Amino acid sequence: MAVHGPFVKIHPVVLASIVDSYERRNEGASRVIGTLLGTIDKHSVEVTNCFSVPHNESEDEVAVDMEFAKNMYELHKKVSPSEVIIGWYATGYDITEHSVLIHEYYSREAQNPIHLTVDTALQSNKMNIRAYVSAQMGVPGKTVGVMFTPLTVKYVYYDTERIGVDLLQRTRASPSRTNGLTSDLAQVGSAAGRIQEMLTTMLSYIEDVLSGKVTADNSVGRYLMDLVNKVPKISAEDFESMLNSNINDLLMVTYLANLTQAQIALNEKLVVL
Repeated sequence: MAVHGPFVKIHPVVLASIVDSYERRNEGASRVIGTLLGTIDKHSVEVTNCFSVPHNESEDEVAVDMEFAKNMYELHKKVSPSEVIIGWYATGYDITEHSVLIHEYYSREAQNPIHLTVDTALQSNKMNIRAYVSAQMGVPGKTVGVMFTPLTVKYVYYDTERIGVDLLQRTRASPSRTNGLTSDLAQVGSAAGRIQEMLTTMLSYIEDVLSGKVTADNSVGRYLMDLVNKVPKISAEDFESMLNSNINDLLMVTYLANLTQAQIALNEKLVVL
């Protein structure tokens, strides 16, 4: 088992920041590196943020701006005190000799730091993302080397990040690769459609189990029972009344927001005149 556990959880904003720093890299730079921030528990490491660190790299040596990294971390602590240094990232496919030197620095900043590699060059026609943790190897009293052990990577997201991920997914089907934000009502309709699809899938599975086409899975049954127990007991009339009331509140807030924007725009034009 890995030092931090079997999983390294990565949020979408981290991957977006890494790709952005790679696109903005200095001319002639082959890769970019940076600090990973997040939280650690007994079972996993969760990477929630990151920032790039300037460095110069050649075949013989590597120089990292350690002072910049420390200052950036101090600024991040003022905004998110719960996020700590958990490792570092580098763009590229392989672990180089310079990676060992950089990892030694982060070993002084964090206990058992992770090393994340992101293949932004798409060498295998996809963006491979790998996580490692280092371990010393060798003969005691003799030369000691470092071995990087791979960890399992899992992608997670907050509800707010899901909106951005869904928007990026919709741009794949757009010829111009652009797409605008949808309205609140459109998002509610889309969420309701996804729930309906999942309910259809669930009902189809239950019918197949009852008819004997599919073997019953106890774990799935427990999940379904837990889902049913979480549904509040409410009549259809009360639910419809509550839904209509919430929709009316949403429409009123939207109307007032649009009215306020119109008043502000009108006031700005009157001031100019």
